[in-house]
Amino acid sequence: MSPWFEAYLTPSSRAVQFAVKASLAMLLALYAALWCDLERPYWALISAAFLQIRPMSGMVIEKGLSQLTGTLVGCGAGIAIMALFAQAPVPALTTLTLWLMLCTYGSSLMRNNASYGCIMGGVTAMLIVVIGAGRPEGIFAIAVARLSELALGAVAATLVSALLWPVRVRDHLADQADRVLLEAFRHARLRLTDSDDPAALQATLTGSLGPLTQLESDSQAARYEGPEGGGRIRASHVLTRRTLRLMATLHALQQLLHHHGRRLAPATRRLVEALAEGLGAAAEDEDHDRARRRLQALRHQAMDCPDEALSPLELRVVLGLREILGHALVMLDARAAIGRPGGMRLREAPLAWHRDHLDAGLNALRAGGVFATLAAFWLATGWTNGQVAMLMGTLGSAFFASRDDPVTVSLMFAKGMLAAIPSALLFGHVLLAQASGFPLLALLMLPPLFLGLLGSASPRLTGYCLAFTIGNILLTMPGNGMDFSFDAFLNRAIAVMIGLGTVVTGFRLLPGLGPALHRRRLVGAIARDLRALPERRLAEAETRFIGHMADRLLHLARHDDLLPEERRHLFALGLTGLDVGYACLQLRRRLDDLPGAALGEARRAFFAALARAFADSARGETNEAVRRTGRTLIAALDDQAALAERRRAMLAGLVERLDLALRRQARRARESRAAPLPAAA
Repeated sequence: MSPWFEAYLTPSSRAVQFAVKASLAMLLALYAALWCDLERPYWALISAAFLQIRPMSGMVIEKGLSQLTGTLVGCGAGIAIMALFAQAPVPALTTLTLWLMLCTYGSSLMRNNASYGCIMGGVTAMLIVVIGAGRPEGIFAIAVARLSELALGAVAATLVSALLWPVRVRDHLADQADRVLLEAFRHARLRLTDSDDPAALQATLTGSLGPLTQLESDSQAARYEGPEGGGRIRASHVLTRRTLRLMATLHALQQLLHHHGRRLAPATRRLVEALAEGLGAAAEDEDHDRARRRLQALRHQAMDCPDEALSPLELRVVLGLREILGHALVMLDARAAIGRPGGMRLREAPLAWHRDHLDAGLNALRAGGVFATLAAFWLATGWTNGQVAMLMGTLGSAFFASRDDPVTVSLMFAKGMLAAIPSALLFGHVLLAQASGFPLLALLMLPPLFLGLLGSASPRLTGYCLAFTIGNILLTMPGNGMDFSFDAFLNRAIAVMIGLGTVVTGFRLLPGLGPALHRRRLVGAIARDLRALPERRLAEAETRFIGHMADRLLHLARHDDLLPEERRHLFALGLTGLDVGYACLQLRRRLDDLPGAALGEARRAFFAALARAFADSARGETNEAVRRTGRTLIAALDDQAALAERRRAMLAGLVERLDLALRRQARRARESRAAPLPAAA
C-alpha cells in the first residue's frame, strides 16, 4: 500500500494520538500568545510543532530547555551585533553571517537536542538583526518578544505531552534495548555457526548498531523523568559498551573457527554449537530472566572446561566463548536495569562520539553562503519579505546538513511547502477572512495542521508533511492584526520558495564530503584512535574508542550498502578496526602494571605498527611491522617473572592473530578492488 494511503486511510492509533496532541499543543500556544498580544504569535505555534516531533515527555523537556538556552544565547548575540553596527547594515550582516556559520558548525558536531539549541541560537540572532534593522531603538523589545513566543510554545508542548497520552522516554529506551539484544544475539549465532552469508551478517549487525546509537543518544532525556533517570542512562552506557565488545570478540572468534575449526576437539565444537543455539534462543525469548538462566548455565559449562587440558588453540576458543557469555549476561542485566534501574547498580561513563570537523566546516561554509546570498538580495532590493526567505535559508541549510542525503530532503521539504500554498490560501485567507474570534480561527486552522501532523507520524512522509504544517503557519501568520491581502500572501509564498530554492542550490553546489573522501576520513580517524590508545588513561581510551566506533561502523555500513556485493569490504574493515582496538585495550590491561622501560617501548611500537597496518590494510597493502614489533614485544615479556608462561603464550597467540587478521583484511580489500563493476543497465 502507498505510504500516503496508509497514513491517511488506515492511520495507527499512535499516529492519531500524535496528531491530536501536537494540534492541541499548537492551539494552546497560539491562544496564549494572542492573549498576551505578542507581536508574532505564529512563532509560538512553530515552537510547539518542533518540540512535538518526538513527543516523549523527557525528550520534549530536554528539547525545550535546549531551545530556550539557544534562544537566550541568540538574543545576546543579536543584541551585541546591533549594539555594534546599528547604523551599518553591511558589517552587521557580515558579523551575523559569521555567527550563523559558527552555530551551524556547532550543530554539526553536537548530538540531538544540543544540535537543535545551536540552530536556535543562529535563527534567533538572525531574526533580531533583520527585524531590528528597521527599528534599532526597539532591539531589546524584539529580543524579549522572540523569547516569550518560543517559551510559550515550549510550555504548551510540555504540558500537553505530560498530561495527554503521555509517552515516556523509559518505554522508548526499553524498546530500543530489546531491538539491540535481538539483533546482537542473532548476529552472534551467525558468527558462531560460521555463516557464509555476508548480507545476513551485515543486516543483523547494522540492525543492532542503529538502535544502539539511538539508545545512547536518547538516553540523556531520561534524567527529566524522575530520580531513576540516572540509572537508565548508566544502563544504556553499559549496554552500548558491552554490545561493541561482543561484536569485536565475535569477529575475532569467527576467524579462528573459520580457519582452524576442524582442529578443535569434539567437546569444544559441541560447546560452540550449544552457545550458538543458546544465543539464538535468547534472541527470540521475550522473558529476559529465562534467557539469562539459559546463558548462565552455558557459562558454567564453559567455565568447567579445565584450562590445563586444552591445546593453545582450544584455550583461545574457550576463553573467547567465556568472554562472549560474560558480555551477553551483562547486556541482559543492562536491559533489565533500563526497565527497573532500582534493582541493580551499573556504573559506566558516557561514550564519546565521532565528529568530523571538516564536514562541519563545509556545513558552516554552505550555511554562510546561503545566508549571505539572501542577505545581499534583501539589501539590494529592500524587499519586505526578504526576512522570510532568510529565515527559510537559515533553517534549511542548518537542519538538512546532518541528513544522509540533504538534497533529497530539502527537495521533499520544498514540495511540502508548495502543497501548503493552496491550503494556506484557502484556509488561512479566503475562509479565515470571514471569521472572527479564536474559536473560528482554531476551527479553520486545525484541518491543515492536523492533516500535516497525521502524515508526519510516518517516517517516510515526515519531510513532506512537516513542511506542509510549517508552511501553513508561515503563510498564514496568525495574529491579532492579520493581513488578508492577496499580494502579501503571494509575497510570503515567493519568499518561502526563494529561501528553499537557495538552500537546494547550496547543497548542489557544495554537497559536502564525497563518499570516497568520507571513507578515507573514517579509516584515518580509526587509525588515529588506534595510535592514541596507549597515550590516554585506560578508562578514557576505552570510552573514546568504543564510542567513536559505533558511529563509524554505521557510516561504513551505509557506504558498503552503496557498493555491489562483490566489492563490499568496508564493514569488515570497520569490524577489523574494532577488533584491533579491543585487543589493544586487552593488552593494556595485561601489561600496563608490568615494570620495565623496554617493555613500555616495545608496547608503544607495537601499537603504532597496528595503527599503520590497519590504514595500509584499507588500501590493500600488507605491513610487516606488526610481525616484527610483535616479536620484540613478546621477547620483552621474557624478563617479566610475574607473568605466567601460559599467559605469555596466550599473548603471543593474540599478537599472531592480529597480524593474520590485518593480512586477511588487506587481501579482502585487494579482491574487492579487483572485482569487476556491474555493467550499466
